[in-house]
Amino acid sequence: MKILIIGSGGREYAIALRLKEDKNVSNLYFAPGNGATSALGENLDLKTFEELANFAKDNKIDLTIVGPEDPLTKGIVDVFKSKGLVIFGPSKAAARLEGSKAYMKEFLARNAIRTARFLNSDNFEEISKFIHTLDEKVVVKADGLCAGKGVIIAQNHDEARDAAWEMLKGSFGDAGKTVVVEEYLDGFELSFFAICDGDNFVSLPVAQDHKRLLNRDQGPNTGGMGAYAPSPLADEALIKRVENEIVAPTLRGMKKDGNPFCGVLFVGLMIVGGVPYVLEYNVRFGDPECEVLMPLIDGNLSQILYDAATGKLTDIKLRDKFAVGVVSASENYPYKSTPKTKINLGKIPANAHICYAGVSEENGEIYADGGRVLVSVGVANNIREARNLAYELVKNIEFEGSQHRSDIAYQALRD
Repeated sequence: MKILIIGSGGREYAIALRLKEDKNVSNLYFAPGNGATSALGENLDLKTFEELANFAKDNKIDLTIVGPEDPLTKGIVDVFKSKGLVIFGPSKAAARLEGSKAYMKEFLARNAIRTARFLNSDNFEEISKFIHTLDEKVVVKADGLCAGKGVIIAQNHDEARDAAWEMLKGSFGDAGKTVVVEEYLDGFELSFFAICDGDNFVSLPVAQDHKRLLNRDQGPNTGGMGAYAPSPLADEALIKRVENEIVAPTLRGMKKDGNPFCGVLFVGLMIVGGVPYVLEYNVRFGDPECEVLMPLIDGNLSQILYDAATGKLTDIKLRDKFAVGVVSASENYPYKSTPKTKINLGKIPANAHICYAGVSEENGEIYADGGRVLVSVGVANNIREARNLAYELVKNIEFEGSQHRSDIAYQALRD
């Protein structure tokens, strides 16, 4: 099987690394890939969806997998399908679940799926009135995609009004033309993933991401500083509730609207008193959650994703293991860019591996390019062993200015 992977981050590297285990996979291509993916396959310098689809057709690509949300929300799947190509991911219309927070909230309300009380509006006076009906903390979101930066948790009503005003004035460009204001939910977050074929779905291990830059969830929000799975915070009863009360109604609602959902449905959950609420939908694997989910999937991943993309999804097996991933980020992340610096590797422990993200390659050497550079992943029979392996690997990776959190999976281990 020849497979094309769209994207350039740690998520795409993790998918490729897992696909290398499949005996039926002969060739991997990346568009554009990063400095380390070239060791797993071939990086392509193709820009437009048409160019990518034509490459897939001319080179008899059996399956294309889309990693990031941006090409999905812009319609890459529609272009590929118009040429009779098999591609794993939702259509442009279905990807609105992530592309528009206002659409997502309206979809939840229309399908009676539990979420925080909210208002979608472009009218500041209306927004102000709604803010004053909420408790002191308020969540303010720009409607469109903002690379993970369009969500503000205001500590009081004045902050919330200021945030909404700035968004409406254009601080997030067109993404903030409509603002979503929500009540603040006090609980803990989980990441729930389901592989879907339009009608059916299979659930993956429940993960927990660590968004804040610093230990104990302090500091600014980031793209994610680490993750682990499966989380003991999600017992069997909670998983069933999410499947029955959120995922199944989502697929039914999307199909009813004429936009059947095929691909990865990523539900960002807030658990309040044991009850799951939808914070957000994403329409692709999370990053860094993908890096800890891939080692837990058993069997032939390429066939699983191909079957989902062609509407023939069947059950999948999971490995009875735990995975912990620790992000090593550049010195100035997430505030500003950091100069390129060489990565020096020591010994890689057994049952641990690296997923490269923000890196380039020069003369056979890997360089940190800034941002989230790589993820150290440990896989073991329990969370503590997996975390120890991940941190042992972190200690053996050096690049100037490297930073990481030292408490990934602390909620599961209570330490």
